[in-house]
Amino acid sequence: MSRVPQRPAEFHLFDTSLRDGGQQEGINLSVKDKLRIARYLDELGVTFIEGGWPGANPADTEFFARARELELTTSRLVAFGATRRPGGTAATDPLLAALLEAGTEYVCVVAKSHDEHVTRALRTSLVENLAMVTDTVEYLVGQGRRVFVDCEHFFDGYRANPDHALAVVSAAAEAGAEVVVLCDTNGGMLPSWMGEVVRAAAGTGARLGIHCHNDSGCAVANTLAAVEAGVMHVQGTFNGYGERTGNADLATIIPNLELKYDWRVLPEGRLSELTRVAHAIALVAHQPLLGRMPYVGHSAFAHKGGLHASAVKVDANLYQHIDPARVGNDMRMLISDMAGRANIQIKGQQLGFDLADRDVAARITDLVKAKEAEGYSYEASDASFELLLRDELGLPMAPVEVHSWRVFTEERDGVSITEATVKLTAKGERHMVVGEGNGPVNAMDQALRQAVAPAYPEVAEFELTDYRVRILDEGHGTDAIVRTLIDTSWGGLTWTTVGVGTNVIEASWEALFDAICYGIITHL
Repeated sequence: MSRVPQRPAEFHLFDTSLRDGGQQEGINLSVKDKLRIARYLDELGVTFIEGGWPGANPADTEFFARARELELTTSRLVAFGATRRPGGTAATDPLLAALLEAGTEYVCVVAKSHDEHVTRALRTSLVENLAMVTDTVEYLVGQGRRVFVDCEHFFDGYRANPDHALAVVSAAAEAGAEVVVLCDTNGGMLPSWMGEVVRAAAGTGARLGIHCHNDSGCAVANTLAAVEAGVMHVQGTFNGYGERTGNADLATIIPNLELKYDWRVLPEGRLSELTRVAHAIALVAHQPLLGRMPYVGHSAFAHKGGLHASAVKVDANLYQHIDPARVGNDMRMLISDMAGRANIQIKGQQLGFDLADRDVAARITDLVKAKEAEGYSYEASDASFELLLRDELGLPMAPVEVHSWRVFTEERDGVSITEATVKLTAKGERHMVVGEGNGPVNAMDQALRQAVAPAYPEVAEFELTDYRVRILDEGHGTDAIVRTLIDTSWGGLTWTTVGVGTNVIEASWEALFDAICYGIITHL
């Protein structure tokens, strides 16, 4: 096993979700969104939060104007900009003036370090490029700012012209930059290539940082390789947001540093907030967080195979690389046709049921496998699985008995109208209700709630928050078996139920009825 690197005396976590992360396709952060995300990052305790580019767009300028609302307790805000324009002076550059007006103690400026970008994009000489770096950094330091310099396209630039790439690093450091950040802007590096280049840059005497994009799928690995080569400043975004394939994901880098290297990079006790913060940022960004994301994903510590479950029952660490609680996540036992008796017993225990009896557990395991063969999916519907357990164990169910239901849609005067009729008995009283809705599922939902509400008034407050349909045997077309999954919420709680049928109405009714019954049994 390789030696764990020693932590530098000073180490920075630099989050650029609000700037670089906001460049991701589909992400459009308002000023309010950025303020919320900044508060989450401060709660977690990253060292620096890059807020955006003041002067480059009105939203970022407004963000810094409102930054005093943040009242950050742990993190420090950074304004982003660029070196002065070719042929000008830093003192008269309007974008540098806007950078100063942002009022942050720390600023980060991007500089060209690839010779072709200098000559072809900036249309200037390599000598002038170095002068731009020196003039900009010296001016900002003279204005009382603490400066970081991002060397854009550094790794590609080093390959093309190592002398100029290293000269940019030296110029920045000699002018007063506290950290010079090596950027894999095109994201094409591999971990085994990192060490040599980083060590060459370290020969300049500069304190170094790393900023990796994920185009080769190696952004996190490249970042860690750079850390092992000596950088003391790591840039990334939460949940890997960023242009194209994204940036190095701090939600993965942070626990790797803390739990694998045993480095303290967050304030004491904050690592357990990692999962909460990652999900909170995803909600603000309107980007569903992938379940299979390392450490913070919903499936990061989920076990499905029976062999895994048997081992986990003996010792959870046998199939988990860390205790999920350390990053604020949980182990989940999935119930499916791959489940063994151990899956069922552990899942039952998590839900509060004693399934220690091997015969009972085996019977339920066989039932689950048979139901899954019919199309049911219990790994995605804990509520329906709990109802199945209750039924098999002879435990009380909701005192609601459905006698009949029907639904029809007709067109009246060019308007489509859907009605559902439900006849049931709840708490010994019989009700017949006709519900009207926007489509058959909504009509059934309305009718069922109205029929149950006299016995259980709180049911009227249950909210159907998601509805998903999947055709299970696609080759059968409209004659296929259908599975529906329904999410229901009430009082801050959410539960999922499943229904299967030969048509979408039948499957939806089963999931709707299970949702009502589960809510009554467990929450009322």
